[in-house]
Amino acid sequence: MIVAGIDVGGKNVHIVVKKDSHLLEKITGPTGMKKAEAVERLYDQLLKQAGWTRKDVDWVVTTGSAAQRVAFANASIPDVEADARGVIKLIPAARTVIDVGAEEGRAIKISAEGRVLDFAINERCAAGTGTFVEAMARALEVTVDEMSKIALQSTRSLSINAQCAVFGESEVVSLIHQKTPKPDIARAVMNAIAGRITSIARIVGLEKDVVMVGGMAKNAGFVDSFQKNIEMDVIVTEDPDYIGAMGAAEAAADEVNGKNPKTKT
Repeated sequence: MIVAGIDVGGKNVHIVVKKDSHLLEKITGPTGMKKAEAVERLYDQLLKQAGWTRKDVDWVVTTGSAAQRVAFANASIPDVEADARGVIKLIPAARTVIDVGAEEGRAIKISAEGRVLDFAINERCAAGTGTFVEAMARALEVTVDEMSKIALQSTRSLSINAQCAVFGESEVVSLIHQKTPKPDIARAVMNAIAGRITSIARIVGLEKDVVMVGGMAKNAGFVDSFQKNIEMDVIVTEDPDYIGAMGAAEAAADEVNGKNPKTKT
């Protein structure tokens, strides 16, 4: 049994292919303006690398903001369900999932079986997402990776209050003109995002184990700020940006095995 999970996000596409619960192949690439075409191209590239054809894959499930645009998929599931499925498979003790990607941040409360009990989403411009970090990194003239690292070197606490990336960039530029050290500005950015994600996390309630996924989970500076905000340890999964795709693949496997009657077509 070979199944595929595809996460079509606002910025990137992530695809995984599994056989009998074992991860065989994975691939990622930019979503671009033509999301459906990007998925088709990446999926065919992955299959070619593995030496398969589309007929070799028994079931394909999509998730993400543009999941419905993938014409060859058999079904789709919501982002929160994909996150829950992907996390509970890797970390059975997980009860709270924090997913922060390029365009959205969400907090999800899940059961011991991986069912979604409650969730909340950050919808305030880009101020609580990876896009905000990218904009602030450009203002600081550093890469996102560099920004993550230097944030951990900060020696004092500053505040950035803007709810919008445009105004946030203005605050950063102002701090630069005041000759504020870059590590302190970077930490202020991470703290600002962490504060907004903490707010939505408290809506659903923080219960151990807390697991962080999504692209921002790879940002050590942000993870550190978030942990300090909630005063709890956070587990970061392996390949955190692939969790949605992995959850979609789990749904595909359940469908093939007759265990997933609620999968949406």
